[in-house]
Order: sequence, then structure tokens, then C-alpha cells
Amino acid sequence: MSDSADQAPDYRATVFLPKTDFPMKAGLAQKEPAILAEWETADLYGQVRAKRNGKPRYILHDGPPYANGDIHMGHALNKVLKDIIVRSKTLQGFDAPYIPGWDCHGLPIEWKVEEQYRAKKLDKDAVDPIAFRAECRAYAEKWVDVQRGQFKRLGVLGRWDDPYLTMKYEAEAVIAGELLKFAETGQLYRGAKPVMWSPVEKTALAEAEVEYEDITSTQIDVGFEIVDSPIKELIGAHAVIWTTTPWTIPVNQAIAYGPEVEYVAVRAGGRVFLAAQELLNSTLQRAESSPWLSEGSGWTVTWAGKGSELAGTIARHPMHERGGFFAKPRPFLPGEFVTTDTGTGLVHMAPDHGEDDFELCKANGIDPVFAVRDDGRYREDWAWQGGQSLSVINPKLNAPEGPICSDLREAGALLAASYDYKHSYPHSWRSKAKIIFRCTPQWFIAMDRAIGEKLVRAEPVEAPAEPSALALRQAQGERPDSLGHSETGGKTLRQIAERAIKQTRWVPERSRNRIGTMVAGRPDWVISRQRAWGVPIALYVNRKTGEYLRDEAVNARILEAFKAGGADAWYTADHQELLGNSYSLDDYEVVRDILDVWFDSGSTHAFVVEPNYPGLIADLYVEGSDQHRGWFQSSLLESSGTRGRAPYQAVLTHGFALDGQGRKMSKSVGNVVDPLKIMDQSGADILRLWVASTDYFDDVRISNEVLAGASDGYRKLRNTFRYLLGALSDFDAEEWTGDEELPELERWVQHRLAELDAELKAAVEAYEFNRYVTALSTFANNDLSAFFFDIRKDVLYCDGQASPVRQAYRTVLDQVFHALVRWFAPILVFTTEEVWKSRFDGVGGSIHLESWPVIPEGWRNDELAARWNRLRDIRFVVTNAIEPLRREKVIGSSLDAKVTLALGSTEDRALVASVPFADIAIVSELEVVSTREGSMHTVEGVEGVGVHVEPTARHKCGRCWRKLPEVVDDGALCDRCGDVVHG
Repeated sequence: MSDSADQAPDYRATVFLPKTDFPMKAGLAQKEPAILAEWETADLYGQVRAKRNGKPRYILHDGPPYANGDIHMGHALNKVLKDIIVRSKTLQGFDAPYIPGWDCHGLPIEWKVEEQYRAKKLDKDAVDPIAFRAECRAYAEKWVDVQRGQFKRLGVLGRWDDPYLTMKYEAEAVIAGELLKFAETGQLYRGAKPVMWSPVEKTALAEAEVEYEDITSTQIDVGFEIVDSPIKELIGAHAVIWTTTPWTIPVNQAIAYGPEVEYVAVRAGGRVFLAAQELLNSTLQRAESSPWLSEGSGWTVTWAGKGSELAGTIARHPMHERGGFFAKPRPFLPGEFVTTDTGTGLVHMAPDHGEDDFELCKANGIDPVFAVRDDGRYREDWAWQGGQSLSVINPKLNAPEGPICSDLREAGALLAASYDYKHSYPHSWRSKAKIIFRCTPQWFIAMDRAIGEKLVRAEPVEAPAEPSALALRQAQGERPDSLGHSETGGKTLRQIAERAIKQTRWVPERSRNRIGTMVAGRPDWVISRQRAWGVPIALYVNRKTGEYLRDEAVNARILEAFKAGGADAWYTADHQELLGNSYSLDDYEVVRDILDVWFDSGSTHAFVVEPNYPGLIADLYVEGSDQHRGWFQSSLLESSGTRGRAPYQAVLTHGFALDGQGRKMSKSVGNVVDPLKIMDQSGADILRLWVASTDYFDDVRISNEVLAGASDGYRKLRNTFRYLLGALSDFDAEEWTGDEELPELERWVQHRLAELDAELKAAVEAYEFNRYVTALSTFANNDLSAFFFDIRKDVLYCDGQASPVRQAYRTVLDQVFHALVRWFAPILVFTTEEVWKSRFDGVGGSIHLESWPVIPEGWRNDELAARWNRLRDIRFVVTNAIEPLRREKVIGSSLDAKVTLALGSTEDRALVASVPFADIAIVSELEVVSTREGSMHTVEGVEGVGVHVEPTARHKCGRCWRKLPEVVDDGALCDRCGDVVHG
């Protein structure tokens, strides 16, 4: 060979390099909208439905997001996860339709429309209700359209042209019909109870509409003078109560004590105080600055005993001199809820404003007085008006120097008052304003009332021709009749719901206990709201008896009116016509309250799942962990009360999307990560890969750093696809090599495909897509790119096109391609479409019309896998020994290395001798010895292997760059390359 490099032959044109137009730079933000447009034009969703028609159904029922504002990261996490599940089930051969939907009624929308009125200084209550409802409907329609486009941009495939909306006429009719089912079976009643109430929004709230924030409140200790008692030592003493809601003192009606609590009366500062013995010191410490104690120091016990001895004791209200309501005696009542955790051990009872207060007072014949109006202010005719027009939650009203404390101080009843008590307090999650407990007439669904016979006699639905997906698997525990109604005679709603919880699959399993605890302890369901935008509680109440009308003919006319004109029909109806000739409207009150929106969304199974998939129950509900008290529970209760079973067979709960530091995202904090910006900058597939890679059963974090990691993982996967496309650019059926003719390395890859097949199916079944993605990424990066591709690139580039090994390699590459692109299709929906079209443009259709790859069972070979696992360990020691020499530039690449491989076991030496190990290790010269000589490189954890590396003295082939004994000079050709070049 000439010494001049310029005269060396150029063999680059003879090397079979991969060829592909598939770019390494993804450009997802630009490409994805175009792919979406192609799907829309081709009606991809319709094509998928047609291809899966007649297959076993898998129904993921979409929980409705609220139609109000742009989507946030929680929406993205939820919708992408649902789409991955639906697509993976479709890939597995199920007919897995997806009908998206929206929750369109309720306070947030109404509140926004009211804001527009307030800005114009208009009174919403003076507007025609139909006109107001039309504005609410238009507002919801606007945001449905906005969110629809944003969800589609995420790559979510579904029936977007015909979603379900709770405000559609047919939906409103079904919702009203579901309510009437509760009425017909006697589960519905109207009663006055304290409920969570928003004075700002003037309506009752459900637990799911409440969030808790830390606040600072005024805490006060108040003395109620005892005027009568079986214990004579207590007459004239002051029973001390403690509260953080001073505004409830004007509506106090009793004092509760714990029957088993130890109490003590002490004389201090000239007066006698009664409190729990365990809390006496802290009570007196709070009152150190009180005039009551300034007359002297220390205290002496005048009486001690159990709470049960206080029965029959009577106190008077501190404002008793005002007469009327305040002059009535305040009895001591036994309350099992009284504890000594905090306060004084005596609890003041305001039945208008507390659940325990209400129940205890009711049991003792004490009724609420309804002193607080819907706007949170005291009634204008109320006996105490010290707060003038202030709301009861206004800090000025409750301040230590405010009107309530001032009146108590003037009456000589205020023992202590300070604005320093920090605690968690409920707020409306919509208006962010503090709420109160307020006793008002509301409609309830009873949790502990035996359900009537109507439900028991409900006719079962005819069995479908195809079972649902979960029905194909072994049932978990006792299941109700999934095609009809379960036996409910004599059972309560709580009992039926608890049975349904046991019969449902919960993912993760721990969520079963969470919802079980919530259902076990929840009060009756408050379903009424005092608003305008929603489904009316379509009932007529007899003015004399207070009973609501139960007449099937009347109900049928109501529902027909709703079907024709939606819920607006209740506001425009001729109610006498709906009542018919048998009843006079003069005898009946038309209920004007609307339904809790959680009843709306809890009824979606009745107007989405049942009519679209007759005879089937949804296989899966998927929402965030907060929905155990929201949609999961309202759906469970609604279906349990009307069908005697849950509306779902499985429930998956995911966590919340938090910022990189694990904090809740907040615009005020400035830590919001916007999915819309991510898609505009990096593409939806990056976001989808992040979702699938997280352990979403717990809260997940997202930040620029987290997304950078997802982008890096995506880049590696894209590079894998690019290599496969290039390596298979001209592959055709004539190259196909039968399994029996494949070399061991190719058969090992087939084994890995078989292993992956089983692992991925198990991950789909468990809804563990982080495990799914990890398994795929590990295979692509470690088994393929870093091992299989690395070893065989020489064969691909330099072997002749008729080489059996090259053809075998490309045969398995084709198998890998078809498996990998399908397996990634539910995750990287745009990229896999781009990959598929890059190889099969014009003939392959969409990747999303394909099915799960068929992996022959015969590919699984555990014995072969064990051999190659050991070979990889040995190879690792070799490459690990070469790397320092490359860094130090002793050698340029592994092909410059001469390797002495010391293998201590006969089995290892035989194993290495049975394969072309020099090719596997990508070295040019290899010698195997049985014992280590001198200092040899070892790796901890790989026993019996030593390696010595030095530069080889052989010459380099000018085409393949391998250093082989037949190459006589650098730049000359080895035998193989000579045959390829010269034929």
C-alpha cells in the first residue's frame, strides 16, 4: 500500500450504509398538527371502529372535565393516560371506543356569567331564567370547543364530533329520570340539616366542592352562667366553652358535655369556672389577662366529677338580658362526640351550624332558628344585630374587638379572646371564599333508609352477544349481575355501595380502603342547590303533607317535556298540564332547586354507557385521587341506588401533577407548567412519554428538568427507529430467513421479544405503563442499540447482500421493527405514525389500525438466554477493559485491540469457543486462556473473568477497518471485503 493517504482507494461507495429520509430531528411541534389533520380527514377513529367491529368490547368511560377554562397539566395527565389505555386495548384486539364528555352545569359557569352581570351593574335575579340559562349554555359551549381542540392536540383519539354533554337535552332528561327513580323508591326526602354553605355563592356545596386552606381565626372562651343544677355547688358557676367561630354564639341553644369526661369546678379570681379537668390549666392560661382572674391568684377546687353527673344542669345565654330567644334556658346535653383534645371539654351547641349540634339538639327537641340568611348575614328581624350588615365570616365581626366579643365582654362573659388560632378551614374551591355550616331546607338521598321494592323488580337487560373485557377474565370476589340489577330488598344505599366496593377492582388496591372509609362515614347526600344553571329537581310537593308526588304518569310527562326542550322545560312548563287532571296545581309546590352537579356526572353511565353499549357495564373509570369523594363516589351511589350495583368493574386512581419541587401548581406562586406551551415547543409525544414513564399511582412531578429527561429518552428511541428504517430500506421477502436457520444471536433477540411480549401484556393488564415504557426503553437502548445493533453493524455494512448472516440479521430487524412500532404506538402516537408512513407510505395505512404483534411461543428459549446472559457479562468485562485505553488514546477503537481473555471455568471457555466472540466483543484479535497472567482487568460481580488489552499489530482493512491476519498492509482488503468489492 502506498504511504500516501491521498492515493488510498476509497471504498465508501461499496459499504451498505443505512438509508432513510426519516430525520433525526423530530420537529414534533410542527409535524403533529399535520398528522392530526390527516387523521381527521381520513376519519381514523371511524376506521378503527370499523376494523374492531364485532370484537370483545372494552369500555373506558370518560369522567367529564368541567367546561371552564384552558386545560392544565392535570387534564393532560388524565386524558393521555386514558388514551394510552384505550389504544393499548385496541392494539390487543378489543373494540375499545372512547366517547369523551363534559360536565356543563353548575356554579363555576354560573359564577362567570354573573361576573359579567356584576360588571354591568345588573342583578342576575332580575333576568329571565331562560335567558340567563342560555348565556350559561353558550359559555359552556365555548369552552367545550376550546378544550376539545386542546385534548385532540394531545393525540387523544375519540368520538370528538359527538361527545356527551350533561347539558344536552337527552342527557338532562335522563338525569331527571334518574332522580325520579330515587323518588319512586323512597330514597329521596326534604329536610332541614346543616350543610356546607357558601355565603358568597349563596348555595349548598358538596364535600367534593370544598378545599381546605390554613387560616388564622379568633379563638374565644365564654362563660355561661349555671342557673340550676342537681349539683348545688355549680349554681352560679360559669361553664366555660371555647370556639373559633364567635359568630355562632348568638345562635347558641345548649351546652354539650362528655358523659365519661372528668370535670372540675374551681374558684379563681372571685368566680367559679367549670371545665374538663384535663383542660383546666390551658383554659386558665388563655384567660390570664381576663378581669375575672385579676382579682386574685391561684384557684381552689369546689367540685369534681364525671360528666354524667351534669345531667339536668341549666345555664343561661350571656346575652339573656335581651329577652326572647336569648332568655330561654340552655340545657346541658350528653354528647359522645365531646373530647378533651382541645378547648375546655364543654361544647356550645348551635344546631343551625353544626352536624353534631343539630343531631344532639334534635334528639332533645331543640329546633334550628335559621338566623343566618343565604348571603351569610343575620336576618334583619333577628334579635341580635350587633354586626349590622356584616357577613358572619367577616373577620371584623369575629375580631377580639368586634361586635360579638364587645357584647360578650360588656355582659361579663368573655373570659379570653385572641386572633392567633391557626387551623385548616373549608373554602369553596370555585370562589375560594370561606364557607359555613348552615341549616337550610335541602333535598337529600338517604344513606341508611331501606330501599323500596321498585328497584328489586327492575327487569334485567338482555345479555350482549359479546362480553366485556373484564368478563373475559376471572371475576374477583362476588359480583352482581353485570347485565341487570342486583337484589336490593331491605338494604340501604350505604350497604349496597359497600358491597359494590368489595366487588370492584381498585387500582391501586389501597384506594379500596380510601373510598370504603368515605362511604362508611358519609352523611346523607345533599343533592339540592339554590342556583339556576343545572337540572331542576323536577318534583311537586303537596302543600299540606309536605310529601312529594309519586305518580308514574306525571313523571313520564315530565321526562317527555325534558326530552323535547331540555331542563329549560321546567321553567316554561304549564305545570297543571304536566300534573294532569288528577291533581290541582294549587295543592302542590313546584320545586325550584337544581341538582348537585355531582348527581349529573354520577348519572353519566345512564346516558353514555348504557345506550351506547347495551348490556355492558364500563370496564374502567380513570380519574385523580380526589374523585374518591367526587365522581367515583357519586357514580357509585347513583348506580347503587338505581341499579343495586356499581357502574364500573374497575377503577384506576392516579395522583396529581406537581411542580419539580413537589408543590401544587399555582398561578400566584408562578410554578405552573402549561401543557399547551410544552406541545407548542416540544410536541405532544414528549408529554405523552412523560405521562407513561411516571409512577402515576402517586403524585408526579414535572419541570423543565423532568421534561429534558423525557426528551433525552425520546431522542434515543427515535434514533432506534431511524436505524431500523435505514437498515431495512430495501428489505424484501426474498431475504427472509427461517427461524431454524438463524444464528444464535438473532434467536436470542427473538427470545427477548417473547419475554417482552409477556411482560408488556402483564403491564397493560395491571395498567402499569411506567413498567411498560421502562421495559421497552431498556430493550431498545440496551439490548438493541448497545448490543445487537453494535455487534451486527459490521455485517450490515460490509457483508455482501447475499450473506446469510446479513439476511438473517435483517430478517430479525424486520421482526423487531414490527413489534417495536406497534408496542410504542399507544404511547408515541405521532412518532410511530411517522415511522410507519416512512416505511410503508401509501400502502400501510395507519399504524393505529394494526394489532398487537404475534410473537411465536417457540421463540422463548430460556436456555439460550442463559448462555447469552453469560456472554454479555464476559463481553462487558472486555469492553470495560478497553475503555481506559481508548480514553488515553492508546488505541483508537475496540477494533485496534488485542484481547487476552482469561476464563477460569471450562464451561465459560467452551461457551466463548462456540460463538465468534471476537465479533461479539468487536475486537480484531482474541486469545482465550485458562488462568490469569499478571495484572488483568476484572469487574466486580462478574466472577471468573480477567482481561488484558494491548494494541494489535495486525493491519487494518481499508473497507471494514477490521484488523485481520490476511490483511497484508493498512488499506488493503480482507478476504470478505475483497469478495464483495471484486465479486
